[in-house]
Amino acid sequence: MDFRLTDEQAALRSSVRDFAREVVAPVIAEHYEQHTFPYEVVRQMGKMGLFGLPFAEEHGGMGGDYFALCLALEELARVDSSVAITLEAAVSLGAMPIYRFGTEEQKATWLPKLLSGEALAGFGLTEPGTGSDAAGTQTRAALDGDEWVINGSKAFITNSGTDITAMVTVTAVTGTNPDGSKELSTIIVPTGTPGFTVAPGYSKVGWTASDTHELTFDDCRVPAANLLGARGRGFAQFLRILDEGRIAIAALAVGLAQGCVDESIKYAKERHAFGQPIGANQAIQFKIADMELKAHTARLAYYDAAARMLAGAPFKRQAAIAKLHASTIAVDNAREATQIHGGYGFMNEYPVARFWRDSKILEIGEGTSEVQRMIIARDLGL
Repeated sequence: MDFRLTDEQAALRSSVRDFAREVVAPVIAEHYEQHTFPYEVVRQMGKMGLFGLPFAEEHGGMGGDYFALCLALEELARVDSSVAITLEAAVSLGAMPIYRFGTEEQKATWLPKLLSGEALAGFGLTEPGTGSDAAGTQTRAALDGDEWVINGSKAFITNSGTDITAMVTVTAVTGTNPDGSKELSTIIVPTGTPGFTVAPGYSKVGWTASDTHELTFDDCRVPAANLLGARGRGFAQFLRILDEGRIAIAALAVGLAQGCVDESIKYAKERHAFGQPIGANQAIQFKIADMELKAHTARLAYYDAAARMLAGAPFKRQAAIAKLHASTIAVDNAREATQIHGGYGFMNEYPVARFWRDSKILEIGEGTSEVQRMIIARDLGL
């Protein structure tokens, strides 16, 4: 299997790397301090076509593929994870469900705005009382004439409350299956719909420049035509979306891990102690070598998962492996980078402090590490 990038892929990676260093890096620390959303960065990402990377040109996309998105996410996260998760959630959780399962009318209505970055969308799956137990969904939607009436709440929903958020897709119980299990369906809810309330943003440990809210639906009415995909297929739909999204999160985690290597090398050359750069000490060299080892192997894991996905081969296990491994080594590298920086690693002016705070959520979001192990074990027939 050849993991060398094509000229086009290498050019994309280079352009996003330059953008992250020249546009994101100078402004993101202030956004973190003030807990503000980087609208100016998002607008420029839209102009670059990043939100449309893995979508067909006929829908307003760039005609690329999911691996192109992953390359962009890695380079963004190498500098900042809030910007990277904004893109990841906008594409794999916001626009992708419409692209995968929407009617032609739904695609025409929503995709041009979402793929240009003019608008964002959220993916309303997680609930306050369910967490990893997505099948325990309590939000309900009942047909009343030609309208769905939705009641319930969702938690930790990214890109759901910005000034440019246009809609969220919501999973809800719409009935009972013949075997007695819940019938889950997915419904599009436009921003501003009466009965749809976005709570104030969370106070988070990390990703403080990204947008995350709890959502409440109180007799929220939307047209019956807002059903996304077939009724009762909501569970299967979000499993497919999450399988793909785990590859993207793995790429983001690799970017954070590699950013820790970058910052540690820079600091080890600049910081002097006992008459020499600390990078001259074998203890520091070995730490950084191990960090590079971890980032490299995690990158190979997500490359493999993406290659299988694009080839149409089964990739669920490989996506879970990539997400599990990459999120684990991201936390490891963030811890080691902070240690290398010493007291300065505990200061917000240094990127590694931000990386440390941002890394932990990678072991939780889009499927905890425990869930990934369950997926791997089940795929092995256990």
